[in-house]
Amino acid sequence: MFQTIFPYLLTGISVGGQYALIAIGYTMVYGILRLINFAHGDVFMVAGILMVYIVASGAPLYVSIPVVLILTALIGFVIERVAYKPLRSAPRMSIMISAIGVSYTLQNLVLYITGGLNQFYPKIPFISDSVTIFGATTKMVTVITPILTIVLVVALVLLINHTKIGMAMRAVSKDFETSQLMGIKINNVISVTFVIGSFLAGVGSILYFSNYTTVIQTSGAMPGLKAFVAAVFGGIGSIPGAVVGAFIIGICESIIKGLDVILMKAGLTKQMLGLATFSDAFTFALLIVILIAKPTGLFGEKITDKV
Repeated sequence: MFQTIFPYLLTGISVGGQYALIAIGYTMVYGILRLINFAHGDVFMVAGILMVYIVASGAPLYVSIPVVLILTALIGFVIERVAYKPLRSAPRMSIMISAIGVSYTLQNLVLYITGGLNQFYPKIPFISDSVTIFGATTKMVTVITPILTIVLVVALVLLINHTKIGMAMRAVSKDFETSQLMGIKINNVISVTFVIGSFLAGVGSILYFSNYTTVIQTSGAMPGLKAFVAAVFGGIGSIPGAVVGAFIIGICESIIKGLDVILMKAGLTKQMLGLATFSDAFTFALLIVILIAKPTGLFGEKITDKV
């Protein structure tokens, strides 16, 4: 039984790590601005398109990867300065509409550039190679993803807890107005938040598209939504919560996709039931359950109203 479930468990851990890197961007921006950056999934997609075109231009991978990560971080910075900064004092609904506008702008820009044709992600040596673990054959990226995710999350937590900019980010997250009065440069803190979130989305895109090798203008929609669900599930505003939520969703999604095979090999059914169809639905059903049972998520802070 373990031999049947293990490949799906391995894939789920890998996908969960990729969702986690995207979810961190959602949770960091929300923690500071109380804003859901609906364009974040599309930044992830644009990172994939950038890699395709930069490699196609003849640039070697050791140049392409750093350039893609830098450009992705720069895109996050530009989006914040152009679409969100001018609306800092506007009603929250205006900022949310702006975020949706940025999302569709990025999608349509990529549609114009690619003509709507599938773009095939370049093969990256080593992480695209096959490896066998306990009898299960998978790509090296499946093994690398959870390790790299944990390393990056630890580095981010250290940055937030032990650096000056991290202290500023925590202060702004706790009390935006008071931080501003105390001389913290709010705009710089917010820009750094977007840069870090976009950089991690760029790393996530390299890992994700090394496994799912086709990139189109809508490739960021579903991973972005699932990462958002992971952030809410873990407690939006909590980085550890986003990571734990992402891994849980990734594992559950992968096991549901393989549930037909698992049940057949266990002798519980003799025909395919099409349960894989519900893998995406499960993610959003889980969101509804969590919002009903624990609206603040697993690690979210309990909100108390002062009388």
